[in-house]
Amino acid sequence: MQDPDYALHLQTLNTRWTHALEAAGFESVIVAAGAPRNYFLDDQSPPFRGNPHFTQWLPGQDSPHSALLIRPGERPRLYFFQPADYWHQPPETPTWNGDAFEILLFDDLAQLDQALRAAAATSNRTAFVGEDPPPHLVGATGNPPRLLSELHYVRARKTAFEVACMARATERAVRGHVAARSAFEEGASEFAIHLRYLIAAGQTSEDLPYPSIVAQNAHAGVLHYQHYDRQPPACRRSFLIDAGATFRGYAADITRTYTATGAPDGDRFDALVQALDAAQQTLIRSIRPGADYVTLHESAHRAIADILVDQGLLRCTAEQAFETGLTRTFLPHGLGHLIGLQTHDVGGLQAAPDGTPRPPPAAYPALRLTRPVEVDQVFTIEPGLYFIPQLLTEAADSGQRRLIDWDLVQRLAPFGGIRIEDNVVVTGTGVRNLTREAFGRDV
Repeated sequence: MQDPDYALHLQTLNTRWTHALEAAGFESVIVAAGAPRNYFLDDQSPPFRGNPHFTQWLPGQDSPHSALLIRPGERPRLYFFQPADYWHQPPETPTWNGDAFEILLFDDLAQLDQALRAAAATSNRTAFVGEDPPPHLVGATGNPPRLLSELHYVRARKTAFEVACMARATERAVRGHVAARSAFEEGASEFAIHLRYLIAAGQTSEDLPYPSIVAQNAHAGVLHYQHYDRQPPACRRSFLIDAGATFRGYAADITRTYTATGAPDGDRFDALVQALDAAQQTLIRSIRPGADYVTLHESAHRAIADILVDQGLLRCTAEQAFETGLTRTFLPHGLGHLIGLQTHDVGGLQAAPDGTPRPPPAAYPALRLTRPVEVDQVFTIEPGLYFIPQLLTEAADSGQRRLIDWDLVQRLAPFGGIRIEDNVVVTGTGVRNLTREAFGRDV
């Protein structure tokens, strides 16, 4: 039986894609799921991840080489590849989708390609959306920019089905986070913490929306730290974990930071952690539809300025720290990003559906979201405060050196840094915090 929310989700997609095709001047579109690609000179490939434009229609479906034909006014047609294969488990025929699609099964790629060629030939206004548009689809225009812009812009607004999937992904991730914190408190290595996370979240590394960041001590100051030490540090100071999970292809993206019990200067660092956590929740409570995300980002920098001054790291006013850009030494990344089928979901830097860009301000080039806040958007709020040697060296070599308490910075630098990240859904009056909900249930 089809999920009612999924049925409404498909209705929304039909409406959106009909409008997008009309705006871009097309009668139909072929959406390819994509296919695995082997490593160079190898017969192995990275884990397959389908084209998100395809998986938005068939969430979580393992469907390499398959494709959808979307023609307004008609039921979407699914060309589903199901090879006779004893080397790998063939994908199962979709059943939970009810009768939402006209399903054509193929066990031969040549026959599937022939069927797609025939579909493309029925109109001289057929688009193709996917990786590497095949040249044999005569008449199909590959990845037309206007069509993609229309689709990317509206993908920022999630349906109830999508929010429910992300809530389930969040529950999985929170179970992993709870287990990871316990492992850290028991003195485990980064590698052992990572394994505990996977088991508790019920995910394989391939299931994760992105490689988990499991960082102890100074490693927490590497924003996308990519290793897992096999041995615990001799002196445990801090633990930052940025790890998510997926459900039917939809992502959760969560970060937490903890202080080790008894760490030297641990009280000073933990005061920073608690202050940043409070500031992050204050920022979230301020979110309303119509708000400007760039303004929210600037509010985060003002909050960082307050913390740095209150905790004695800076010898200036909070206003001076903000106006001079000194806060960017301690917070070099953006406040957050859209999230959904992709961890960093598309459309965050668009001003309009036609693709008009809204780039980040020159002062904040790493900001991934510049659009005004709208109902049904789902995005992250993830302020940070870091002790990054490269950025600190640049500050020391500038005229800002006198404004920083270098003795305190050197004492706290071995802790690496702090990030607190939640995923929020915008409502008519504020936000629903998926992350805090799940932690509150202690799932």
